[in-house]
Amino acid sequence: MTTSLSRIPRSRDAGRFPAHTAASPAARDPRPAPERPLETEYRPRHPLDLRRTVLYQRHGAGDPTMTVSGSVIWRASRTPAGVATLAIRETHPGVVRAAAWGPGREWALAQLPALCGADDDATGFDASRHPLIADAHRRNPGLRLSRTDLVFDALVSAVFEQKVTGMQAFGAWRRVVTWCGERAPGPTPQPMFAPPTIEGWQHVPSWIWHRAGLEPPQSKTVVRAARRGDAIVSAVLAAEDGEAVDRVLVSQHGIGPWTSAETRIRALGDADAVSVGDFHLAHHVGYALAGARTDDDGMLALLAAWPGHRQRVIRLIGAGGAMEPRRAPRLHPEDHRAR
Repeated sequence: MTTSLSRIPRSRDAGRFPAHTAASPAARDPRPAPERPLETEYRPRHPLDLRRTVLYQRHGAGDPTMTVSGSVIWRASRTPAGVATLAIRETHPGVVRAAAWGPGREWALAQLPALCGADDDATGFDASRHPLIADAHRRNPGLRLSRTDLVFDALVSAVFEQKVTGMQAFGAWRRVVTWCGERAPGPTPQPMFAPPTIEGWQHVPSWIWHRAGLEPPQSKTVVRAARRGDAIVSAVLAAEDGEAVDRVLVSQHGIGPWTSAETRIRALGDADAVSVGDFHLAHHVGYALAGARTDDDGMLALLAAWPGHRQRVIRLIGAGGAMEPRRAPRLHPEDHRAR
């Protein structure tokens, strides 16, 4: 892997991030003018589909921590060094340029290769074991498994998504992070926010959980986890493999195999994690690999042909578009927040 994470001076080359005009939202921002960013260039040695890889970390189109403006992907995060805003774009094939603002900017730039899938090791993966997977793998050579190394944020977002539709979960995430998070630094194309601190999650008022649309079981799980948040993060990062991480996470009250898998996929780029218990996943995997619906046990049996790479196969199924056709109208959840 070849990376360059040194400071790169501003220049007028084609890779420079464009300045905002006076009519742009950032120009009307009442905050002080943003500091000069740190910039870097990353040249992955592997093919990279930047959008498909990085935007997997987004929680719906309205996610206040991640947005897309033109060719630039903007990401706000709470790093171990503080809040950071990261703007990344592919300036030429195989060249990713990034700029970062905020106290956590150096950490965010150092983590850029992992965010772009540099740590994703496909050794031992044999796509030829199924024609659909072989075709999807051939047509998507740049699909990588991204990792953020931000364990608690990934855990909280997974708890938000427990037992509800994506629309409900993404809406609740957007509201709570916007109301209780921290405004992201830099000339973002729209107001963006980093999630609360671990301590901040403990003190989210009950009325905010209710107005955001998150059910009490999920909000209580977030608060309980936050009380042990530092210990959970330390134990996860010290774990030797995915099974050890899973044991740490599922030992927490309210966190089961599905939440553990979702956390490992986003935070650690776990190529073998399978979200057992998902409402749709087993049906999609069964439809793609066997031509018919199946349950969780059947899904695990089908994925057993790719030990160590089951999540990779699931991602390729999604990229290949082999999804089970919908058989009914989309669920329209009731909104109880005004009650």
